[in-house]
Amino acid sequence: MDFLITDGSIETLQPTVVKPNPGFFSQVQEERFRQLVNDHYELIRNTKIAFMFPVEYEDEFAKVKKRAADFLIQICGGPDYYAQTRGDSRMLARHARFRIDEEGRRIWLECYAQLLPSLEQEGIEPEYIQSFWNYLNVFSKLMVNTPSR
Repeated sequence: MDFLITDGSIETLQPTVVKPNPGFFSQVQEERFRQLVNDHYELIRNTKIAFMFPVEYEDEFAKVKKRAADFLIQICGGPDYYAQTRGDSRMLARHARFRIDEEGRRIWLECYAQLLPSLEQEGIEPEYIQSFWNYLNVFSKLMVNTPSR
């Protein structure tokens, strides 16, 4: 598997986002998927981008984790929990209030890159893991809204 973080910036043209192979969710299943997202945000807690999340308020941080998991589960072909509770995803608008630069994007992705290899050891097919990574790598480019310094 290749967890290369491709370059992106606010000046980059809008990339074409391809959803992950639904086999990823089928193999990972909901409980493990939620654990993956939880672990991702726990890693973020100790990074330079922790200030973007309510890490000091456990109830609020738990809500962030749940919404992120709901969104990604839906994107990966699972139940549409996100749409049921939050409506249309409108991710660009929802993230507009945060100053997200390329460095922040890279940190966010690096946290997933630390966690995804363990899924292969758990029996998840590498091609499915790669398709999830490819989605995160490209989708995260859309969230960059602040020029890097």
